[in-house]
Amino acid sequence: MKKEQNILVLGGKGKTGRRVANRLVKKGQTVRIGSRSENPSFDWEDPWTWKGALQGMESVYITFQPDLAVPGAKEAIEGFTNLAVESGIRKVVLLSGKGEQEAEECERIVMNSGLDWTIVRASWFNQNFSESFFLDPILAGHVALPKNEAQVPYVDANDIADVVVASLLDDKHNSEIYELTGPRTLAFSDVVREISAATGREIQFTPISMEEYNAMMKEFNLPDDYLWLINYLFEEVLVESNSMITNDIEKVLGREPIDFTTYANEVAKSHVWDGVGMERI
Repeated sequence: MKKEQNILVLGGKGKTGRRVANRLVKKGQTVRIGSRSENPSFDWEDPWTWKGALQGMESVYITFQPDLAVPGAKEAIEGFTNLAVESGIRKVVLLSGKGEQEAEECERIVMNSGLDWTIVRASWFNQNFSESFFLDPILAGHVALPKNEAQVPYVDANDIADVVVASLLDDKHNSEIYELTGPRTLAFSDVVREISAATGREIQFTPISMEEYNAMMKEFNLPDDYLWLINYLFEEVLVESNSMITNDIEKVLGREPIDFTTYANEVAKSHVWDGVGMERI
């Protein structure tokens, strides 16, 4: 276990970033949040902000928005990693996507940088249904999605955060690639059924085609880059080869991963899904 460090947490207000930051602070680490609203600020779209955020730091947790698969991500990761080396950073932990070939190109940049590194490849998050793009349909009581045949080993953001923190603080995780999944796979219809049971609400699920889903998203005037990413995730990530369950969480943490039912019951207590509570878990 390393002594107290200065650690930069990029996306430190996001789903995994804020959990990582909170855990590090509780462990006595000095944390700088990488965010546009912080001082010094950090903005992936403004490379001039990177050097100030890196100054005085020793380790970095890298999350890239919106996803490592999007055009331009590789160039951004390359530029940031080079600057991290110049700034004296010693260790980076990169959050990557399980089953994303484009993300693996970004991984290789980090792995070949000369820095100590750990790669954390995560399956789709449980929290996509309580803190992200699937929340609104659940609140509306009607979820319509394509690819219901896909079996997804959803992983909990709290498990990801625990693995990231362990990787940042213990050198035994250097040069490791961890693929994080939950303990079982679920189809979208299974997820909706679980959330309905946890909340006591009737939430309908309707399987639709990818064409119908695209048309529905265009009706909401969503930007083209968002549509591209959603299509990529559905077409390239929700495939049979990516449904494999791993034991990497157990290997790193010495415990079983959080099950979706446990997650759903905890979120239901916060009233996020019934519109009463305004707090996001």
